[in-house]
Amino acid sequence: MMGDLTLPSEDALYRFGLLALLVLAAPVSAHEYWLSTNTWRCAAGDSVVVRAIVGTGFRGELKPYTPKRVVRFTFEGTHALDLTSVGVNGEPVWARVTPSDALGGVVCYESNGTYIELPPADFDRYLKLEGLSGPLAARARPGASAPPGREVYRRSCKAWIRGTDAARITRAYGLPLELIPDADPAASASKVGFRVLYEGKPLADALVRAWLRPASAAESDSLGPSASARTDASGRVTLSLKGDGRWLVSTVHMVPSPDPKLADWQSTWASLTFRR
Repeated sequence: MMGDLTLPSEDALYRFGLLALLVLAAPVSAHEYWLSTNTWRCAAGDSVVVRAIVGTGFRGELKPYTPKRVVRFTFEGTHALDLTSVGVNGEPVWARVTPSDALGGVVCYESNGTYIELPPADFDRYLKLEGLSGPLAARARPGASAPPGREVYRRSCKAWIRGTDAARITRAYGLPLELIPDADPAASASKVGFRVLYEGKPLADALVRAWLRPASAAESDSLGPSASARTDASGRVTLSLKGDGRWLVSTVHMVPSPDPKLADWQSTWASLTFRR
């Protein structure tokens, strides 16, 4: 029963590039979102197949391509290749790309916003789970009863197809929230430093986590994080990435919504995938 709850109209949401989604009884475990490719090493003339997956613990399901959700979808190699018109609505394969060299490529994806609403207790548990201490503290101010969690979330994802030019993965690509490794994360170094940028500026106190799916793990396995740490005042963090297989590194940042009529909070979820 929704009572007197008033939601933003669908027209209003789409005017702001948002897709409306009301969740009245959602699970409190948040969902990672990452890009996956059929190959993790760049070779000229190869066919790179790009898909997207949503899930928890590196266990997930394929997400079909939805053009109205896309703000940016590119393959960054010798030149930036726009993939937004390549994908077919509803298809699990988002794109097929043929690299022109073996220097490496980065697939970048940015979505617009999705509106979601959770009951107060569920929303607070979600904030605690994701290490979003700022919003959690703001909702716990003395004398105030926490309202339902009205949020707009968006995705900011990258996948690294390894090549011989590490500079292609150690540079920023202008995504709203971005994980930028100091060196090729697919190399053998067990410790990898990352910069976290939000709207192009260093983001302090962001919880960064990494998951490993080794070759021996079944796709149905739900795996816990292999490493986690918070960024320092300069937006930097070092993670211990031990082991071969597929890696997923992610972080999330939440700020007050730029339009309180639509939502109270805006979150941005960033991910970086690669393979060792």
